[in-house]
Amino acid sequence: MAANPIVPSDLAHILSHTREVWHPLRGQRIFLTGGTGFFGHWLLESLLYANRELDLSLQATVLTRNPEAFARKSPHVALDPAISLEQGDVRSFRFPTAQHSFILHAATDSGPDPDPATLAESIVGGTHRVLDFARATQARRLLYVSSGAVYGRSAPIEHIPEEFPSSIDPAASTASYEESKRMAEQLCVSHSANTPLEVSIARCFAFVGPHLPLDRHFAIGNFLKHAIDNTPIHIKGDGTPRRSWLYMADLAIWLWTMLVLAPNGRAYNVGSEDGYTIAEAAQLTADTLRPGLPIQIDGVPRPGAPLNSYVPATGRARTELGLRTNISLPEALRRTAAWHGFSA
Repeated sequence: MAANPIVPSDLAHILSHTREVWHPLRGQRIFLTGGTGFFGHWLLESLLYANRELDLSLQATVLTRNPEAFARKSPHVALDPAISLEQGDVRSFRFPTAQHSFILHAATDSGPDPDPATLAESIVGGTHRVLDFARATQARRLLYVSSGAVYGRSAPIEHIPEEFPSSIDPAASTASYEESKRMAEQLCVSHSANTPLEVSIARCFAFVGPHLPLDRHFAIGNFLKHAIDNTPIHIKGDGTPRRSWLYMADLAIWLWTMLVLAPNGRAYNVGSEDGYTIAEAAQLTADTLRPGLPIQIDGVPRPGAPLNSYVPATGRARTELGLRTNISLPEALRRTAAWHGFSA
């Protein structure tokens, strides 16, 4: 089934905060991995919107395992003359012959994977292949879309800064994703130190918006699905872990800005500093979309339990790049539900 396009008001919001960012991209060609996923849809649709509005003559090559499936799902993107779909796996794709000045490497799988070795190979091997392509195509800049998981899945502080020491046990079989993202960051920085390529890193936390799957492991997606379906929200834990969610239109602003303006070798947290416990986020979703919707919490908070927080500190992005949260979580929930056809 074809996906709905992102609403024009969200695309206009992105452009209003990135208008100057697009000028260095005029007439250039961008190579994008992960273009068919949650992040990719927002990046491509905002690119095409800016391309039309600013007459940029910008082109993008999108790496995808299945061009036909993407064209069926998103024909409004795939059939645009500025888009070229390149079939291949991120670990072994054939290098396009056209020269690409900018690379946005967003291919990843943050979901549970039954084979940690395959996941690690995809992340690390895929990044190595993208860096080889960057060298071959003489790219000028690359943005690597990493993850806040490089610090661990939770921290005992309210906001995690870029300098926070990792709490990951590299010998744990469950740490494949986190350790692979850390290694991929190191590959990018090491490559940049020995080539003219400028590299920046976006450590992304949690997000909400159109194209977010509502039936996966994403808590806010599950809450939205229950509110839309008018079924009780069920939390299996005690509801105390703290999380935050940035709306996808703001994410697109942050990523396009970092691709063009972030200093070489610099890593930035990407997300919202507005933290909520899981229980508070569930209640907020119900109050915003379906007042009175029942919420069941199975667990009971333990007195004195250490803080479990996965909320970024974003002062570096704010002070160095002028980036901030523009759209509140309640408004983000309303916009996401409306995209799925829900009207309160």
